[in-house]
Amino acid sequence: MTKLKLFCSVALLTVLAICAACNKGADSNAPKQKTIAVIPKGVSHAFWQTVKAGADAAGKDLNVKIIWKGAASETDYAGQVSIVEDMITQRVDGIVLAPAHGDALVPKTEAAQKAGIPVTIFDSGISTQNYLSYVSTDNRLGGAVAAKRIGEKLGGKGKVAVLGVKKGSVSTDEREEGFIAAIKKDFPNIKIIEPIFYGEASPAKSLAAAEDVLTSNADLTGLFASNESSTVGAMRAIKQRNLAGKVLLVGFDYTSDLGQAVKDGAIDSLVLQNPFKMGYEGVKTIVDKLAGKTPERRIDTGVELLTKENMDSPKMKELAR
Repeated sequence: MTKLKLFCSVALLTVLAICAACNKGADSNAPKQKTIAVIPKGVSHAFWQTVKAGADAAGKDLNVKIIWKGAASETDYAGQVSIVEDMITQRVDGIVLAPAHGDALVPKTEAAQKAGIPVTIFDSGISTQNYLSYVSTDNRLGGAVAAKRIGEKLGGKGKVAVLGVKKGSVSTDEREEGFIAAIKKDFPNIKIIEPIFYGEASPAKSLAAAEDVLTSNADLTGLFASNESSTVGAMRAIKQRNLAGKVLLVGFDYTSDLGQAVKDGAIDSLVLQNPFKMGYEGVKTIVDKLAGKTPERRIDTGVELLTKENMDSPKMKELAR
């Protein structure tokens, strides 16, 4: 190799090394992708998977990393508290939380806010005002929509029961309270069985609770189930006893099986939320905050009633995903 070729080779290697160093420096100065933790009440129900789809879509559109982590059961309050604590320790940039219990999640929510990690509450309320935004259905309205459907279909008379989830779950507490209040106000000749029967967010336990209420009330004419698992349990009880058409069931939330039961007549109707929008808007509120914007304090994601007559409409097909 001649001296000239050797010189040129050394010069080329030097230039390449300088460029690599410059690129490395530029990369290190590039803004780091933000990380947002989305923590649902649980992960087993179809509702939460649709929330996840919305959160993932927001993550893609808004260029943020999504950590999806929830307890196996919606009644595992300690498990959800531990997850929130872990996300605070990891120093995520924001948390989108559906509190499994209105009181149990207050300390960790306030701890995250104090640590400079904004928290948006979605789906279900919490017993503190120390959060960024609240993204959810108007759950009392959802209960009232169910009451109006049952009251009108029963002609303003009969005997109804409520199959709830678990006391302390704010979203379902509000649905159940909204239903009972609307029946008492608008349909005073309908008798409500109280106290509420609870299914503990489990289809199997909801089935057992529905069996209990049907056994002890042979003259029952209507049943309101306030979430996916309670609706599944109530539907199974009605099918097993061949009571479709005799006991009017209005449920909450959508799965393909529940939709089929509406077609078949085992379920009269379903109150639908918009879980995809909850996931998307929840993430977006955090992104807006990190960008120096002020997101809306309260975002109502809407409520609709799915029936056999309207279930093939574009609006219902969009919600029933």
